[in-house]
Amino acid sequence: ARFAAKEACCKLFPKEICLGTIEPHDFALSRDGYGQPHVVPSERARAVMNRHRVASISVSTTHTDASATAVATVEPATMAVPWYGKLIYHVLPLRRRVVMENLRRVYGDTLAEKRIVEIAQAFYAHLVKFLGEFVRLAFMGDEGKRKLVRIEGLENLVAARDQGKGVLLLAGHFGNWEVSTVAGMSQFKQYRGHLHFIRRPLKPQWFNDLVMRRFQKAGFGTLEKSGSLDEILALLEENRIVVSIFDQFTVRKYGIQSEFFGHPAHTFKSLAVLAQFTGAPVVPSSSWREPDGTHVLLFEPPVEVLTEGRTKDILSKNTKRFNEALERIILRHPEQWIWMHKRWKKVREER
Repeated sequence: ARFAAKEACCKLFPKEICLGTIEPHDFALSRDGYGQPHVVPSERARAVMNRHRVASISVSTTHTDASATAVATVEPATMAVPWYGKLIYHVLPLRRRVVMENLRRVYGDTLAEKRIVEIAQAFYAHLVKFLGEFVRLAFMGDEGKRKLVRIEGLENLVAARDQGKGVLLLAGHFGNWEVSTVAGMSQFKQYRGHLHFIRRPLKPQWFNDLVMRRFQKAGFGTLEKSGSLDEILALLEENRIVVSIFDQFTVRKYGIQSEFFGHPAHTFKSLAVLAQFTGAPVVPSSSWREPDGTHVLLFEPPVEVLTEGRTKDILSKNTKRFNEALERIILRHPEQWIWMHKRWKKVREER
């Protein structure tokens, strides 16, 4: 019966089974106190379920001494879309064409157009909340900041740092990253001066200056995207934490072609280079907003980094692993990522 149940789960995702993305062993079964089976997906299976917007899978089994059969059914994931998200989508559609093109790249094979539009509308609602939270943060004291953000997985960051090689944080534009990082720092002030962001200047200049002042006041260091290699290496030697914003397009000079959600995307190669030659662990980090308006800042176990083989192959494979980590993060809360960014822009369009 257990094998039949796993096979039934696999039949829900025939394309992913054919591609080898998931296998029967990615679906474990457990039973509750009443003996009812429950599907426990692996991390790989959970990512596939999230791409199909499946919240959970239920199975029912029948068996005799000679055979067993099972039927699997899905519970769709729901997404509440505030009225102002729908309004902005229709009336003030900031880069809506780019948003919809990006969403269709990711969900075009798995979701109906109506559900893709739903994610887009929820994304615009997220932007409204983002701006409101950014303004309120300026008037918030330490106690308010502590209540605003919950830290999860801090033990993963501590264990990585205990290796003594520094830490490379794999990050992106998830949730309200500006608020969750600044407010989150109030909960572990022992890290003040030990975290350094590699980031591009923001536009307009006044907004960049405002964000930089907040980061520096909170205890973060900042590094330029280009020309900071020696400084980064020195920080890692001092066992500091360097944060790499990894979910943006980059030009040919700084990147390599790597698959992102099944499509070629020019991706920064610096993180893979640093991981290979310094041995610093790469820890994925993300944030998201909960329905009650609070935020979660999560540190995951390090990505398994390849170190043996041809340098070119190692850089390519590790970069793909980093992109896969970002994919899993984005799919958990898709409305809280920056869909208006031209992530899959062709290199010839870089000017």
